[in-house]
Amino acid sequence: MDKRHFLQISAVLVGTAFFSRYINWSSESMASQTEFAVTKSETEWKSILTPEQFHVLRKHGTERPHTSPLDKNYAPGTYVCAGCGQALFTSEGKFDSGTGWPSFFKPIEGAIATTTDRSFFMTRVEVHCSNCGGHLGHVFNDGPKPTGLRYCMNGVSLQFTPA
Repeated sequence: MDKRHFLQISAVLVGTAFFSRYINWSSESMASQTEFAVTKSETEWKSILTPEQFHVLRKHGTERPHTSPLDKNYAPGTYVCAGCGQALFTSEGKFDSGTGWPSFFKPIEGAIATTTDRSFFMTRVEVHCSNCGGHLGHVFNDGPKPTGLRYCMNGVSLQFTPA
């Protein structure tokens, strides 16, 4: 190994150690580390969720934008957690954010909880189901009135129940 190669490897290792708190790819305070009314083992969750639902709800993944049919669904009804069935949002609080994910300006009272997410070199507010802890998406301060909030949800973490 030559000196140049050694210095390059050393720089990568030192940089990774220094920035590891920003590239942990997970939430600082993971919802799955808290007690919830609905709890299941990883095996049980895998048996009731599709692989994509499991990735998003239990592993804090994100679906690709513009892939959920719920993004453009504006029929009257309720959006429930795909993991436990708890009602989370109503169609009255839904709007077209243009982001490619179903977006809402207001959740049902008590239906969601939040944690700080420091993944991907940024700080965001993660939204999860208050009943089972399933990861739903993130909330941002660029939504419409009256709340000014945009709950940007993964469609795969939701199921729609028509009114």
